Amino acid sequence: MTSTLEKKYKTDIKAALQKQLGLSNVMQVPELSKIVINRGAGEAVGNSKVIENSMRSLYSITGQKPVVTRAKNSISNFKIREGQAIGCKVTLRGHKMYDFLTKFINVVLPRIRDFRGVSEKSFDGRGNYTLGIKDETIFPEVNPETIDRIRGFDITFVTTSENDEGAFELLKAFNVPFRKKV
Repeated sequence: MTSTLEKKYKTDIKAALQKQLGLSNVMQVPELSKIVINRGAGEAVGNSKVIENSMRSLYSITGQKPVVTRAKNSISNFKIREGQAIGCKVTLRGHKMYDFLTKFINVVLPRIRDFRGVSEKSFDGRGNYTLGIKDETIFPEVNPETIDRIRGFDITFVTTSENDEGAFELLKAFNVPFRKKV
């Protein structure tokens, strides 16, 4: 029950990346280890329904139950107490990760208005790529009538690559549409 993108990675992309990056061992080839979808809801301090709505929305997008994230420290300026719910996140691995990536590249990104590609500058230096989504309604599973306010979230693609070059080539091989350099 592997997805087509997962099969393509194992059969075609892995060998091509090994040759392209000049790696001697097939185990050095970067691979996608997980996708983390995170939504911080700072307004949850005053309204507890925000977390429930966010969790419902992330569940419909990913098909997996989100985990509530809690504040590690108290911050008096923001009226946040330690242990208070301030967001939620979903970690996708395996088949669900590849299914989400396929849907994200082929269905969701083309629905963004005036989309010219994702930025190449969002790598963290350790082979991970984070992309900010401003509008959750670009996902076909989200019904705009059921949400109270449009909120965004971050999607982080965590790879086994030790540098940004390997992660960039991996995501490019998965057909992630990066912006064309002018």
